[in-house]
Amino acid sequence: MPSTLVNNPAAGGEVADTGQRHIRIRGLCKTYPNGTRALQGVDLDIPLGMFGLLGPNGAGKSTLMRILATLQQADAGSVWFGDLNVLQEPQLMRQQLGYLPQSFGVYPGVSAAQLLDHLAILKGITNSRERRETVAGLLQQVDLYDNRHKAVGSFSGGMRQRFGIAQALLGSPRVIIVDEPTAGLDPAQRTRFLNLLSAVGEEAPIILSTHIVEDVSELCPQMAIIAHGRLVLSGEPQRLMDALDGRVWQATIARDTLASYEEHHKLISTRFYLGRIVINVFAERRPGPEFEPVRPDLKDVYFSALAGWLPTVPGQVEAG
Repeated sequence: MPSTLVNNPAAGGEVADTGQRHIRIRGLCKTYPNGTRALQGVDLDIPLGMFGLLGPNGAGKSTLMRILATLQQADAGSVWFGDLNVLQEPQLMRQQLGYLPQSFGVYPGVSAAQLLDHLAILKGITNSRERRETVAGLLQQVDLYDNRHKAVGSFSGGMRQRFGIAQALLGSPRVIIVDEPTAGLDPAQRTRFLNLLSAVGEEAPIILSTHIVEDVSELCPQMAIIAHGRLVLSGEPQRLMDALDGRVWQATIARDTLASYEEHHKLISTRFYLGRIVINVFAERRPGPEFEPVRPDLKDVYFSALAGWLPTVPGQVEAG
């Protein structure tokens, strides 16, 4: 059995009453044997609903997700889900967890319906009729029902990702963790998946770990940015964008002048347009006659935060 099939809590048994469905992370640290400090004292509150966790590759997002999913041990700190101590009672957390890791393995040669049925048994769905209905419903939700008799090992990357989404939703989990979930999905599949998560998010905390800013901006009422194992900031996306209002300026420049602008301005982003380059810069006042103010979007927040330029927002959480 591939080690990445992690959604396998023991069947049966009572799930602890978690009270408020709220995740509280305090002082979380993790250092790997090679000296990499993946997490450095992360404090974070994750409420009910969709929560976006943004960060570049290597920021520590996957380490945080694996610790929350009880697949890795932290060196220090605490994680609470309601009144459940996640780090001390991992089995109770697994009984109410849906998890889609960044890399999802499968049994070779087993059909989608058979594998999902097997995972449903492991999730404690022992009634055969309920299990058949659950499996069929989830495969329809992720647009794999017509391929239910095909071996999951023969699926394309996008199809396999959608199957991973289906197994993460088995058993009506009380917490859902998805790590880079839209990788490999085409635009229509991505929209369908995000809409599905949004609906589920009305009843459970859903942590959406990604480096795709659009996934967060479209769905998440709360978010955080992590970099180099530290929490950079957290808050409401709209408030964070409002904090940048009047500080983002845009100009269209010739390609051969880009180096000069990079040297003299705080560049947030660049993009090509009709043979020229459109740049966004951070500045407290108009940086030159060629610049015009633009309404900040979440990409501006993200790159400004990573660069350390984002002004403090009342109520946000910042790494100290």
